Amino acid sequence: MTTIDAHHHFWDYSEEEYGWIPKDVIRKDFGPADLKPLLDEAGVDGVISVQARTELEENDFLLNYAEENDWIKAVVGYVDLTGEESTVVETLGQISQHKKMRAVREVLQGMDDDAYCLREDFNCGITKLRDFGLVYDILIFHRHLPNSIQFVDRHPNQLFVLDHVAKPEIRDAKPDPAWANNIAELAKRENVFCKISGMPTEIFDRENWDVALMQPYVDVVLNAFGPNRLMYGSDWPVCLLETEYVRWNSAVKQMIAKLSTDEQAAILGGTAIRAYGLDG
Repeated sequence: MTTIDAHHHFWDYSEEEYGWIPKDVIRKDFGPADLKPLLDEAGVDGVISVQARTELEENDFLLNYAEENDWIKAVVGYVDLTGEESTVVETLGQISQHKKMRAVREVLQGMDDDAYCLREDFNCGITKLRDFGLVYDILIFHRHLPNSIQFVDRHPNQLFVLDHVAKPEIRDAKPDPAWANNIAELAKRENVFCKISGMPTEIFDRENWDVALMQPYVDVVLNAFGPNRLMYGSDWPVCLLETEYVRWNSAVKQMIAKLSTDEQAAILGGTAIRAYGLDG
């Protein structure tokens, strides 16, 4: 079984380029040498590196690391899909020449317009991704789910991956029914996958979280997507705001322990390999 961390970041920290980083604990550089020992400890074979800056330079930054490290299996990069159509096509053509560039995303959760994903120019850009074999990662808060469902319905032949289970508010062990219902509705679209990632930073009482608190939320996405459309992600180093790499990895394994060996293998690596077209 090949195990994959389907969501993490690298950065050379500066306040100017990473103004969104909230606390000193992650206001520093994080590179492959910092991550690899954690992967070895957790028994993770490979990773997918995800953009943390909305700059084209981010693609080269991540791809350079990927070329130097075989265990970095893929990159989720950045392209402004609202640009001129010819420019978008040219840029997608350039980045897709790199074998490990497997997807792109926009920071939709940070947009002033909650309906940004329904913009015509943005959707025009989305229509170009399939021509270059690129997946689209959906980064949103739970309030964006209704618009995201409309968005996905415009592109039935495009593969999507929902990041961080759409960031529900985790206040107690009773998931918000609106989030759960919208997750179930989105999951009806078989071209959508989902990452079990980014959850510790959505907990309100962050110091005292445990598996019992998180299990009902994981059960919602398990029931909606099934193991073959779910994948594990650490969201490292952002996760360090609230938890350590190995603790979250262990928690995910505990929360899926009731599944069959094959189903666990799918979440811990197989789904990511299939969704992003990785070399297993």
